[in-house]
Formats: sequence, C-alpha cells, structure tokens
Amino acid sequence: MKTYFIGILIFLLSLHVLGQGQEKEINQQLQTWVSINTVTKFADHWGVIGDFHIRRNDFVSDPSFYFIRGGISYIPNSNTSLNLGYAHMWLAPSNPDWSTFSDENRIYQQAQLNTKFGNVSILQRLRNEQRWQEKIVNDRSSGDWRFTNRIRYLMSFTFRISDKKSWPQMVLSDEILLHFGEEVVYNTFDQNRFFIGIRKNINSKWSYDFGYMNVYQQKYSGYQYDMNHTIRLFFYLNTSIRKKAPSEIENSGDE
Repeated sequence: MKTYFIGILIFLLSLHVLGQGQEKEINQQLQTWVSINTVTKFADHWGVIGDFHIRRNDFVSDPSFYFIRGGISYIPNSNTSLNLGYAHMWLAPSNPDWSTFSDENRIYQQAQLNTKFGNVSILQRLRNEQRWQEKIVNDRSSGDWRFTNRIRYLMSFTFRISDKKSWPQMVLSDEILLHFGEEVVYNTFDQNRFFIGIRKNINSKWSYDFGYMNVYQQKYSGYQYDMNHTIRLFFYLNTSIRKKAPSEIENSGDE
C-alpha cells in the first residue's frame, strides 16, 4: 500500500513538472461580447429560458463564437430558480489560416439564488455542464469529440450609486470555471471571469448591463493562456404569458 501511494505521488509530481516545463505564454486579446437573455414564465412556478450570444475578437473584426442556449426553469419563489437545458456553440478556429468552426453540444444543470442585504443585491449561481467539443484537425472535422464536465460558480453584487432611480446601478461579479475529464491533464482550472460595469432598467421587462469583463483562460497545454479584455453588453428580458407580473428571477447570462 505504501508503494502504491508513493507511485501515485511520483506520477502527480511528473505531471506537475511536465505542465511547468514550458514558459507561460499569455495571448492578449480585445473582444466584444453581446447577448440577449430571456425568462418567460408560463405557470406560477415554471418558465422557459433562452439566450443567444455573439463574441468577436480584435474588437469586432473576427469571430470568436456564436452560442445559443435554452431550458426549463423551476421557480419555487422569487429568490430561487433551478434550471435544466441544452446549449450549442459554434467556435471559430484559433489558427488564423483555418476557417472551420468547431461544434460544441452541452447539457447543463443550474441553481441560482438571489438575496439582498440593505441596498446590495447578491446573485449566486452554481452551474454544472457536460460538454462534447468537436476536434478539428488540419482545418477539417476529425469526427472525434472531447468530453469534459465543467463546474462554474458565479457571485455578483449590484448596488445603487445614487438615490435617483434614473441612475444606473453598479455591478461587480466574478466567476470561476473548473473542468474535468480524461483529456484535462494540465488545466483543471479552465478560466476566471471578472466583470465591472453598470446595470440599467429600460422598462419593467427590459434591462441591460454594460462594462468591462476580463476573461483569463488556461489552455489544455497548461502553459498557454488567453487574457481577453472584453467589452460586454448583455440585454435581459423577463416576461410572462400569464396575467401575473413576470418573475423577478432573471437569466443571469454568460456562455
């Protein structure tokens, strides 16, 4: 048994050494990310959610991804929601000489909690994703898929900066993403997303947030990273097909 644990320790150390053998490379990028995120309540405790995202690199010059997601939401009260659904991504190639987009199919489960302390609204979201990512080889689909399971935790704070209701609110949030799978060897840490910006209600149904998001992502190699400086504009729509007021729970967005 002692030899067994020593062998595991040597194996883990070797992985660490291999992952650290290359000097860290950080690719700095400027991005623009726009989305619409919807919740439509059709019963007292049930709703459907859907969102669509476009992210562009080099400000708006080059595609990064297109993303669509849908699902069913159980809303036991005005502070809590439980979601289940499916999403699909079309991911642009990182190789500038390639043109083939990679498909990704995703199933997700999510729990979201909204609380308030004084003038500060706190949103917490825990999401679990099963992801099937298409492998592209020499600018063609290889027919092979990479499966990973990803866990995400988001905490967001929204607070007033003025007593005037016409003024926007301030938003600070951070989300950490970890993933696991046979091919995840050097980067259990997937990425971290920090956002600072404003939140503004357009009317009783529509709102938006706008600001700066920093997306720091580690690649599968372990030594390559993307540092994405992102201009983010997310729209939110909360509606109901019933006569009652729409749910206070929002679809918190983010690919």
